[in-house]
Amino acid sequence: MKRALLTGGNGFVASHLARALLERGDAVTVLELAPRPRSGLTLQGIRDEVELVEADLRDAERVGATVTANEFDVVFHLGAQTLVGPAMADPITTFETNVRGTWTLLEACREADVPAVVVASSDKAYGPSDRLPYREDMQLRPASPYEASKAAADVIALSYFPAYGVPVGVTRFANIYGGGDANFSRLIPETIAALLDGRRPQIRSDGSPERDFLYVDDAVAAYFAVEQAVGAGGPGAGEAFNAGGEQPHSVAEVLGTIAEVSGSGLEPEYLGIGNPAGEIDRQYVDSTKLRELTGWVPAVGLRDGLIRTLEWYRGHPQLRPG
Repeated sequence: MKRALLTGGNGFVASHLARALLERGDAVTVLELAPRPRSGLTLQGIRDEVELVEADLRDAERVGATVTANEFDVVFHLGAQTLVGPAMADPITTFETNVRGTWTLLEACREADVPAVVVASSDKAYGPSDRLPYREDMQLRPASPYEASKAAADVIALSYFPAYGVPVGVTRFANIYGGGDANFSRLIPETIAALLDGRRPQIRSDGSPERDFLYVDDAVAAYFAVEQAVGAGGPGAGEAFNAGGEQPHSVAEVLGTIAEVSGSGLEPEYLGIGNPAGEIDRQYVDSTKLRELTGWVPAVGLRDGLIRTLEWYRGHPQLRPG
């Protein structure tokens, strides 16, 4: 039985990853702050199946003790402040959590000789660019606090392989969506919640920004692929990997698809012009590197993924806001 440590396990993506780790037979330890009212582990029905260690990622002593006291086979680091708006309002806390939290965990993994470490960065680390799609060899050019926090953590993580031999890989994934995302400031969960509740979705842009979308099950599969690539100093160690849905979609296109599959007939209300402040106008990633090394490909197209996501929220009305 493998032993896996997962940071940020109460979050949306991490809780899906925790469930998949349990399903493959791993013993899972989750390092997280105090449980949230809408814990992803609870939504996944696995809260009692994992070992929960309450700790702040910035607490080097607590984090180090957790890692060194266990012989983990793999560490997945997803714990972070993940929202652009709060990062703009409070950059210091975002830097402390996303950057200090990452090097604190990496130091613990170095001391404990963890065989495989996967650190979640983001496609946002690339920053705005006229060269699309993003490829892993492109320079990171962050232009906002959130982007900078992910880029800094990204570069720090990658340095631990040539400097110390820590078998680490960095993931730069597209916008991940699916059932169980309780952050209703995000486009897909808020639009679905609004339509299911009979409200017109309010959109902060004019619908023109383009994004790359990755269904959560495909993201979990990509995390596993990166784990296999970096483990024991494999060919992916010290490398960054993109994963996305293979093509960009405009906000208006996503809204139209959700409205169609929901059958609501409600039209969105566009509140902005262009792109909201602090966010990138157009972004999508090239997943060729991960595909060629591991064989990973996204299995769920956008329409199918939105149908699955809609049905999840339809079946969990208690999660929807208000």
